[in-house]
Amino acid sequence: MDIKRVIIVGTVVVVMSFGNAWTSLTANASSPVKWSTAEVADQDELLEVLNQPTDEDLYEAIYDGKSLQDIASEQGQDIEAVIDLQVAQLTDQLDSRLAAGSITTEQYAAYKAELRDIVSDSVHTSFG
Repeated sequence: MDIKRVIIVGTVVVVMSFGNAWTSLTANASSPVKWSTAEVADQDELLEVLNQPTDEDLYEAIYDGKSLQDIASEQGQDIEAVIDLQVAQLTDQLDSRLAAGSITTEQYAAYKAELRDIVSDSVHTSFG
């Protein structure tokens, strides 16, 4: 084989390899994603009902093994207010899903019928 041909083929292979690497670096280089800093309502309703200053405080309490019942009791809050709030929020979600057609009226009725029991059980559950 001719040495000139080997050098040309080798050069083409190297250029193609580096060319793809350089192209992929440039193609993947983009400005970082900017996260929205828009605040969710002034404060989450659940945080208000549980008298918790931040999401992090609530997260830490749950992470430490406290149930929502424990947190509400420590803060002198009524657990029924927490249950009512969560049932109302989940009912709104069910209403939206029904309106969007992602669930049937039969499914809606079945989910709604068991909603309070599920929420009541969950507020007494600790995850620690």
